[in-house]
This record gives sequence, structure tokens and C-alpha cells, in this order.
Amino acid sequence: MNICVAESAGFCFGVDRAVSMTEKALAGEGRCWSLGELIHNRDVVERFRAMGLRVAGTAEEVPEGACVIVRSHGISRGEWETLQARGCRIVDATCPKVSRIHKIVERAGEEGRQVVVFGEPAHPEVQGVCGWCRGAAVVRDMEDFARWAAENRVEADAPLTVVFQTTSNKEISEQTINLVKKLYTNAQLFDTICDATSIRQNEARRLSASCDAMVVAGGRHSANSIHLAEICRECCERVLFVENADELDVQALAGCLTVGVTAGASTPSWIIKEVVNKMNEPEILKEEPVVEEAPVEETAPAAEEAPVAEEASAAEETPAAEEAPAESAEKSFDQMLEDSIRTIHNGDTVTGTVAAIGSTEITVDLPTKHSGYISVSEFTNDKPGVDINDLVKVGDEIQASVVRVNDMEGTVQLSKRRLDAAKSWTDVEASYEDGTVLEGKVTEENKGGVVINLKGIRVFIPASQTGLGREEPMSELVGKTVRFRITEVNRARKRVVGSIRSVTARERKEKAEKVWAEIENGKVYQGVVKSMTSYGAFVDIGGVDGMVHVSEISWDRIRKPEDVLSVGQEVEVHVISFDPEKRKISLGYRKAEDNPWTKFIATYQVGDVAPVKVVKLMPFGAFAEVLPGVDGLIHISQIANRRIGKPDEVLSVGQEVDAKITAIDEEKQKISLSIRALIEPEPAPARRSAPQEPEDEGPEDDALVYEVSATGEATGVAPEADEPAEE
Repeated sequence: MNICVAESAGFCFGVDRAVSMTEKALAGEGRCWSLGELIHNRDVVERFRAMGLRVAGTAEEVPEGACVIVRSHGISRGEWETLQARGCRIVDATCPKVSRIHKIVERAGEEGRQVVVFGEPAHPEVQGVCGWCRGAAVVRDMEDFARWAAENRVEADAPLTVVFQTTSNKEISEQTINLVKKLYTNAQLFDTICDATSIRQNEARRLSASCDAMVVAGGRHSANSIHLAEICRECCERVLFVENADELDVQALAGCLTVGVTAGASTPSWIIKEVVNKMNEPEILKEEPVVEEAPVEETAPAAEEAPVAEEASAAEETPAAEEAPAESAEKSFDQMLEDSIRTIHNGDTVTGTVAAIGSTEITVDLPTKHSGYISVSEFTNDKPGVDINDLVKVGDEIQASVVRVNDMEGTVQLSKRRLDAAKSWTDVEASYEDGTVLEGKVTEENKGGVVINLKGIRVFIPASQTGLGREEPMSELVGKTVRFRITEVNRARKRVVGSIRSVTARERKEKAEKVWAEIENGKVYQGVVKSMTSYGAFVDIGGVDGMVHVSEISWDRIRKPEDVLSVGQEVEVHVISFDPEKRKISLGYRKAEDNPWTKFIATYQVGDVAPVKVVKLMPFGAFAEVLPGVDGLIHISQIANRRIGKPDEVLSVGQEVDAKITAIDEEKQKISLSIRALIEPEPAPARRSAPQEPEDEGPEDDALVYEVSATGEATGVAPEADEPAEE
């Protein structure tokens, strides 16, 4: 029996990437979750379950703070937001092809276009796509689409955006695109079928047309595997669809001279190899019947001597086939799966030439039969946010580490970042010995601390060494570049521990010594508000905290520091006083040039009339605001040109009136005002009554009180009301 294995059989790039990311996450976390089964293959799912991967049906089922792997099918925006709200660490293994569809439908939804998805409504990829827009219509084929369009009365000029499930049939999708273009003038159609799917389907069609039987390996609920089986049945009568080698009925292949093998995108290479090995067992060859017809007798030996060179491509590499026809098929298969492909291994260092640069990955030509790929995230982490085209050019020769070899597709997943990290271990150990202060970006919050990426090496910073307070969330450090020192290195366990606090504490001490050496009254500092109390705010002026009393925060009356300042705010302060022995510094925030009394003196003088606003009523008079921050007293005797018992008989809080400035005490910063001086005076009384004290006049220094003549001029110390106010 000649066995021809499709070159495209097995993991596609997206699934291979998801599997690799899952293995890495499980190795680091020990236990992870995925929304739904990671891939449509029971054997792989069971293998990951044994490694610690748990499957959740919904985002709400995932424990808070857990590590969650987003499978290659992707998830909806709602599920993503739910995981974020639950504090989960998300490992996004969504296939780049699927992510592209998410962006297309999201943009279409924002533009108010109707999204139409061709695919299986129950498929997780389709459900995830629909979760990135509103009101998406899901149809299986053109008949289903026509029914939907009729039911919803879709006009010919309706704004439609059409996408396809990545595993859809390429030929059918092309026919669909042509039909929709003819029917709808305002339709946007995107060919979102994965190229790997198309290649796999075309190869399955060619292979099945030249083989006596086809074996399709894949999960029974895998859409692309089901489509492969359907395509093979169009060209070949005998098609076996199995999930693994245990399901393969070898007796069903008895009498077949050539058998083709293909597999879905979720089928690992080891399952394909087990299937082929089972087909190569001698028991099958024993069941092969003897063909008596002459034409067939002449053909059969030829088949043994040169078994389907076009499909297997192994005849050229086995010159001994004519001499040993019995071993021909077996050697051809071994060379195809082992000798011809496995020229490099995981962990090897390879040198290649950059062939193409995409938005998510870099293609590298290797001196082997493999195509190399480096995802942008695996190229470097030293300069996040920088355009990858600024770091590497087409034609550049680069070295990288082999992460994963895909035997079936002939591709190699590479990582330049990991190779750089291996080269960085010597530098890390030297930094540990020397106590060198390093810089790195905090990439994630981990159990009990944070992780810093140092040229590809994960440096763990315990929570106690982050320098944050107990109430401060460690997530505040994520994304920030920090200075730290390495405190522990274990190369064998690939463990590196560092401390941010030791660096900040030392730097703060050095800054504090410099502040105390140069401090002087009146010196201005740029500081940051660290904390606040009811009586003031503490400001860090560079290693030392100073106190800004609430009275020194604003010229206006404020009840608490929060009325003006906030924690974390950058402020300019000046030194009022300091005590080096007690290590205390008094600071001022309000500026002298903003002093409202200075503005008042520059604006008004005695005798001027000013518009004022009543701000407070007292038994002995009313306080009125002349300028913001400057109040004057209108004594009860100066409110009206008649006798009143209380100020509220004439005035009310908030009332705006004109008043004459009758006196200014610059030393005590007090002002006396008079409304009475602006009122038409009544005839002067014949006799002046003796001075009397008013009831509850108030403190002596609350205002200046002057005797005012009939014209409103101050002539001396004024007597108070002639008689006490009546109750």
C-alpha cells in the first residue's frame, strides 16, 4: 500500500500558535482556564486537561483573578470585558485571521452597516464575531441569505458588510461574493477565509482524485475537518473520517493500492503519525487480494516500484526503490515525516533572512525545507510601541531560537526575543553581583507581585518590594518603566527576583540629604501632593515631605485641603520655615502676588464707593465682600439713616449693595463700610445723645468704627446707637 500524506495536513498557524501559548501559560501558571474547548480535538483537550487546563462555559464561570486563555476561535467583546472586570489575566491566542474579522465587523457596526456572517450559527468563531457588533445576521449559504433578505425586506442599496467563517469552502464563498455583488450595490464583501484552509481543501481535492481511498483525521465537531471529508467524498468513493488511530478500521482499506491522508487544522502531527503507522502494519498487506487480470498485473508492480511520485514526492529521494519494492512505501513515508522535515528541532538556534514583514509576524527564509515565522511580540520587548519596520528590514540576516516545528505544514515558529534573553543571562548575573541599578517595563501583575521584562527575562518583584502602600493596587505599575535591583538569580530554575523599593529608598535618601543641605526660607520647589489631613497637605519636594497648612493653601476661605488640592497633583510650593533637628518643613502654596488685600489696596481708598455683597449678618452689623477674599464691616449704625434693631431688618445674606469705604486699617487689614453715607441724610437732630454701648456689639477688632457726619465723612470715634436695641 502506498500512503500519501497531504503536506498541509494538521495544525494551521492559528491553532499551532494557540497550542504553543497554552503550553507556555500552563508551564508558568500551573493552572489556567479557557472559554470552551481550546481546539476541536478531544485528544489534545484531554492532554491539556491533565496539564491543568480547565474549561469554562461562560466568562462568569471563570474564578476571579485566574489566568484565562482565549482560544483561536476568539470570544465576544462582552466576554472580554467580563473577564477584565473579574481581574483575570488574559492570554489572547485568538487567530490573527479571526481578529481581522472582529475589527471589520466592529468598524461596520460603528458606521451603521448591517453585518452578514456566512458560517455555522453554533460555531464558536461565528458567535465570537457576532459579539463585536450588534444585530449581525448569520446565514449558512445563499439560500439561507435570500430567505433572510426577503424576510427583512433588504433593499438593493442596503449598506451590507459580508464576512465568512475562516473555515468556509473557498469555491462556495467565491460564488457567494459574485452573487451578492450583483444583487446589492452598497455591499462590502471581505474574503476572510483562511489561506491555510483553502490550501488544505485544494490539496485534499487533488489527492482524493488520485487515490483509491482517503483517510481524514479530525474532530467530529471541527468545521474544517468536516469540510475536508465532504470535499474528499466528491472525488473518492471510499472516505474514512476518524478522530484518531483507534477509530481507524484498517480492514476497510484492504485492496487499496494508494491511500491519501489529510487532517483538519485542529489535528496534531502525532495523531496523523499514529494513523499512518497503523495503516503501515503488515496485517493490511496480507489482506491484499491477488489481481488476475493482465492489465492490472502489469500496473501493480509499477505502482510498487514508483508509488505515485507526484503525490508522495518521495520516489526521487529513494533510488533503491526499484531494487527493493517491498520497502519502497515504508521508506518513502519515513523520509517524508522524519528525515526530510525534521532537520531542525525545538531549542535550536537558526540563522535566516527576513523575507517579509507583516503587521503581526515576520517571515524568515531558512536554509531548510521550513518556512520560519516570528510574531512581532516574539521579536523584541525592549522597545514596545515602536513600528517593527524601524527594527528590522527585508533582507536582514537575523538569528532566532526555534520554538515549535510543525512537521505537517513545514513551518517553524521562531523567537528572537528568547534568543536575546538567553544571551542576557550573563548580564543579569553580573548585575546581581555588582548591585547595578537596572531599568525595565512592568508587563503584568502576578501572584503576590509584578513582573518586569528585562531583555526577554522575567524578573519577579514581590509585592513587599514594589514600594507601593498596602492600599495601593499593584496594577498601577503595569505598563510603567521602573528602576530596580536584582536580589536573587537562579539560572537553573530560570528564576530572577528584584526589588524596586531598595532603589527608590536609596534614591530618596540621597535626595533628602541634598534638600536639607540646600534648604532656605523662601526657596521654591516643585513637589507632589502625597497625602492630606483635615489641617493641611503633605508635599514631597524631592525626598522630603513638607507640610502645607490649610491656611497657606488658598487666599480664599476653604474648609478642607481637598477643595483645592488632590493626591498626586504636581504643585509649586515655597519654604516658610524649617527645623533641621526635628526634620520638619512648613510650606506655602498660595502666592504673594495673588494676595487679595494687595489687590484691594491697589484698587480702592477711603472715600471710594464699591459694590459689595453681604456674606454674613451679626447682631452688631453685616460683613460684606468687597473683593474675593476681602471683607469689610458695615456697622449697624451705618446700615440705614434710621434706627434699626437688627441688620436683617434691612439686609440679607447674598444681597448686593453699594457702600462707601469710610476707613482702612492696613496693619490689621480691616475695612469699615457705610451704606448710610450714601443715603439722603435726614435733618440733623438738635441734641447729640451721649455715647452708649450697643447690645452684643462684637469683638473690638472686628471693624473700625468712625463718627460720620451728615455728609458721610469720618470725624472721629463714633458713638454707638443712642439707645440699646429693643428686644
